[in-house]
Amino acid sequence: MQNSYGLAKTEPGGSGCGANLPIHAEEKKLFMIGKIAKVTGSLILGFLLSRGFVFITYEVLSLKKLLQIDTQAIHQEKLKSYVYIRTTSVNPSDYQGITYHARKEIHKAVRKILETEAKIFRRPFSEQFSTFDGEDHECALWLLLKRSQSEDKEVRLQAVQDLANNSHWHDYQYGTVAQTCDQRTAIGLARSKDIDLRFFLPPPPLPKIKNDYPIEDELRLLLVSLPQTGLDPCVQYFTSLALRESSQTLAAQRGGLWCFGGNGLPYCETLSKIPSETVELFCLQALVQHSKVSSHCDKIEAKGGLQLLQRIYQLRKDSAKIQRNIIRIIGNMALDERLHSSIVRAGWVSVLAEVMKSPHVIQSSHASRALANLDRDTVKEKYPDGVYVLHPQYRSSQPIRADILFVHGLLGAAFKTWRQQDIDRRLDKKASEGEEDYSQCWPKTWLASDCPALRIISVEYDTHLSDWKAKCPVEAHRKSIAYRSNELLDKLRAAGIGDRPLVWVSHSMGGLLVKKMLVDASKNPEMDKIVNNTRGIIFYSVPHHGSQLAEYSINARYLLFPSVEVKELSKDSPALKELNDDFLSFAKDKKFSVLSFAETLPTHIGSMIKLHVVPLESAKLGIGDLIPVDVNHLNICKPKKKDAFLYQRTLKFIQDVLAQEIGD
Repeated sequence: MQNSYGLAKTEPGGSGCGANLPIHAEEKKLFMIGKIAKVTGSLILGFLLSRGFVFITYEVLSLKKLLQIDTQAIHQEKLKSYVYIRTTSVNPSDYQGITYHARKEIHKAVRKILETEAKIFRRPFSEQFSTFDGEDHECALWLLLKRSQSEDKEVRLQAVQDLANNSHWHDYQYGTVAQTCDQRTAIGLARSKDIDLRFFLPPPPLPKIKNDYPIEDELRLLLVSLPQTGLDPCVQYFTSLALRESSQTLAAQRGGLWCFGGNGLPYCETLSKIPSETVELFCLQALVQHSKVSSHCDKIEAKGGLQLLQRIYQLRKDSAKIQRNIIRIIGNMALDERLHSSIVRAGWVSVLAEVMKSPHVIQSSHASRALANLDRDTVKEKYPDGVYVLHPQYRSSQPIRADILFVHGLLGAAFKTWRQQDIDRRLDKKASEGEEDYSQCWPKTWLASDCPALRIISVEYDTHLSDWKAKCPVEAHRKSIAYRSNELLDKLRAAGIGDRPLVWVSHSMGGLLVKKMLVDASKNPEMDKIVNNTRGIIFYSVPHHGSQLAEYSINARYLLFPSVEVKELSKDSPALKELNDDFLSFAKDKKFSVLSFAETLPTHIGSMIKLHVVPLESAKLGIGDLIPVDVNHLNICKPKKKDAFLYQRTLKFIQDVLAQEIGD
């Protein structure tokens, strides 16, 4: 009997011989299709239920494998690399991290199946499966991470900026970026304004040391391992000083007073803190000098110096001076691009990112310099020791149109010279109440706000009234204006000074140094840019014709030891007259705009002397405007407030001479 399809059909109760009859071709084909359906159906079902029970076993095994930690491997890796896994919270709202890992593993498995299927059947693989099967913000995170490593610089920089601007991510997502981003991205994030510190891994843990093995001994061993021959005399001096005094026992025997001989001159330092901390400072000062020598930086890195400095930094969180010296060393080492990877691996990026947020301008500016030297993606200049960028300290889309360079004077510094005038709480109650608005450095706050298109740089160099406590009492010629001029010019060219229109701002002896640098640059073809791009110069009480300061014995501790700097300021000095004549001869030809301020009030020097450091006639250059101001020598460059005449007149001069570059 045949059915409606024409196939043989066996009736019930029959002989059953129909089972042995040959099967037609069509029936055989359907039979094979049925078998295939049984197999493929389960696969398809598994795929359709990929979010269900079929993958639950796989998910659990994957997560178990994912969260297993090989403690032996971690121990072996030591300082090489670390993966930080946070403990799982019992709070249900924090489960997203585990969900994320699970979905990631499932996505990888499904993707592999689909890729295999595409290869077997020779079909194109749908790229829609190449993205992570997660929430939009999770997809964005991975996309930004991928773009941050792009070969296209514009794409890379935009991705880092977009990462930095995100503030809605969960804690585990910041951790993902911290563990996944490359060195270049981490540095870019650290140089982004208001960055979330969760973007950075903490410094790697360091091996424990014995309790009876003091840190200063490690520093001493590091100093001993560095080259000691053919050194700059000041490096030799600082090294021998640190090695000689790196003993607490010796300090105790001397009753808290250390005296050293430096080129025949006594050098004394009273111990006001615990001896070990003071010894560390001596050693760090020596390392600062060594870190200025490129070959010595290699040795410091090879001997584990970056990790040792990290340990001291963490132990001395209560000492701003020690931490500042350490960051200064890191900034010097960062001048060598070969050491960047070692600096990053030692955990310094996260430290520098945190210090950038410091309310203290000195600390943040040291960190800013170090990060700028590390950031080769957006910074082409390099900032040698003593050259600090006050603005911009972060990455910015604002183009830089011109440079302003601040040069301090005798006993000055890159930051304290340019602070707002100190508030006398007894006399000015209102000023005391408004202390929160006090500017530690008005070029960094006021000027940067009024002229954001400027790069503002401040330089620092050592000056002293006397050689009694000179930091490096050897080779007196190093303190001369002529020597400092050549030294600073090299540093400023490395920092890109001369590539843009330039305005100089100087105080006291700093003005003489500016004149000397411009005279020297005018005679050196390699420095022509500095002269040709100079638009204007501001002089705050600069002794163009000398000062009475050199004729006075300041007080007992400075008796008989006037410094080289003070001697050079002698009234009517032939050297000063020659410098002034040389400067005026080409300044008039270049038609520099010049603005001079002169003090009219005397200044207290120590407890015994009260004098006009720079009289009005000495502040008169011979070109440009001269404005007398009723302040003393120290306050001539420290405006009382932002709307004070001193600042507003300075601002107007800068805006006028750079009108073409920055507009009104």
